[in-house]
Amino acid sequence: MGMGDVAKDLAAGTVGGAAQLICGHPFDTIKVKLQSQPVPLPGQLPKYSGAFDAVKQTIAAEGPRGLYKGMGAPLATVAAFNAVLFTVRGQMETLVRSHPGAPLTVSQQVVCGAGAGVAVSILACPTELIKCRLQAQSALAGSGTATLAVKYGGPMDVARHVLKSEGGMRGLFKGLVPTMGREIPGNAIMFGVYEALKQQFAGGTDTSGLSRGSLIVAGGLAGASFWFIVYPTDVIKSVIQVDDYRNPKFSGSFDAFRKIRASEGFKGLYKGFGPAMARSVPANAACFLAYEMTRSALG
Repeated sequence: MGMGDVAKDLAAGTVGGAAQLICGHPFDTIKVKLQSQPVPLPGQLPKYSGAFDAVKQTIAAEGPRGLYKGMGAPLATVAAFNAVLFTVRGQMETLVRSHPGAPLTVSQQVVCGAGAGVAVSILACPTELIKCRLQAQSALAGSGTATLAVKYGGPMDVARHVLKSEGGMRGLFKGLVPTMGREIPGNAIMFGVYEALKQQFAGGTDTSGLSRGSLIVAGGLAGASFWFIVYPTDVIKSVIQVDDYRNPKFSGSFDAFRKIRASEGFKGLYKGFGPAMARSVPANAACFLAYEMTRSALG
């Protein structure tokens, strides 16, 4: 595998990432707002009654731009993120192939996806921490928790604050365990499902002739399977990352899991699932399609 392939994976992954973000970020903002809104006091209504209400309130308070809040950090890194994801996956593909040019089996794709998941977790964790803090600001505001009295001006501001007063670099990697718990099985399943569907549509292992429509369906369903499997770990990651450093509600991932289940039942672990699913299908379809098309345009 020459440098050419790495460069192509980098370029295609970057284009895929940008397509994914523009399609998906508004849904993501709503997901994080629903995940991080405080549990209402007895007799009080929650801040948002559901996804549509959160969209309405966000647009009323901040205009349509509010839906694109916190997009700076992921836009800068989604390129890096997907470049790492697809490049590491490409490198692992070379390792697991029986001989050069051999098509990968579904189980080999699963292994490559899991390996790529390890690599992207390290990149995703600090980015997500910054993004969640920015997206959750308005949901946590006025909830009587003095915690987010820290008003962040933007991504760099969050990073500075965390480095200075939340334990330096360690603070930026808060939530690494649930991030890995999301990215490793999630990517294993996503790439496995993507490959399985492509082979299903192609009626064999040669999937090079598939139409854009088939790629969109395969990519969309692969993305949906990612979120369906790992959604509860994502909720846990979000609450841990926006947790107050000085006065934490949760001592760690398992504690967060137990407390959410105790106070809100299993449905608490699926808060914001609607917008996450609504986002994952078009966003991942756009990502995989842009990746495949860029890859084939580069020959």
